[in-house]
Amino acid sequence: MTPERLRAALRGVPDPEWLDAAIERVAAEPATIPRWFAAAARRCGRDPLPDAPGWTADEAARALLLAALPADHAGHAADVYRHGDAAEKRAVLRALPLLPVGAAGVPLLHDAIRTNDTRLLAAALGPYARHLDPAAWRQAVLKCVFVGVPLAAVHDLDARADVELAAMLSALAAERRAAGRDVPADAAALLDRLTATTASPAVSPAAVPSDARKA
Repeated sequence: MTPERLRAALRGVPDPEWLDAAIERVAAEPATIPRWFAAAARRCGRDPLPDAPGWTADEAARALLLAALPADHAGHAADVYRHGDAAEKRAVLRALPLLPVGAAGVPLLHDAIRTNDTRLLAAALGPYARHLDPAAWRQAVLKCVFVGVPLAAVHDLDARADVELAAMLSALAAERRAAGRDVPADAAALLDRLTATTASPAVSPAAVPSDARKA
């Protein structure tokens, strides 16, 4: 997704003049972004955008506000994340791939992954998750299985999944079956794909995050 596509998808928002003015003001006065960011849902609505599948109007508007920040003020993204509600945090996470922040946004991903908010977890595993180190990424994928986030939300899942993730999924599947619990279909399918070409090494239950084992 690009800012240009998001802007085009927002053509029908209730108050396009407000959005244009907000983007211009944020570009000129970056410190004003919290005020515009908080008002985006009220002024632009929360409806899904047909021309930007998976995005809502408020998310797209907030992503454009962040993208309008001058490069040396991109750190404001962390500020609006820390002080925002769940919808605002999700918008920041989804906007990260559009911002010139390099890997500086990774702490926001870690924060989102620690929560039990499935929307934040899914957003944290979008395209920007390429900046997560392999161990953190595997643990986040495993948490998706525990809390019920569909693995389709994980960007580049098949490209990044490896033998270590297969071992962790295998341990989880064994624990669940021993407890008489089902393994989610998408997790079972991923494990089948991973074990089709290589055998998974044994892994102890300690490899499974403690908070996830309680789910």
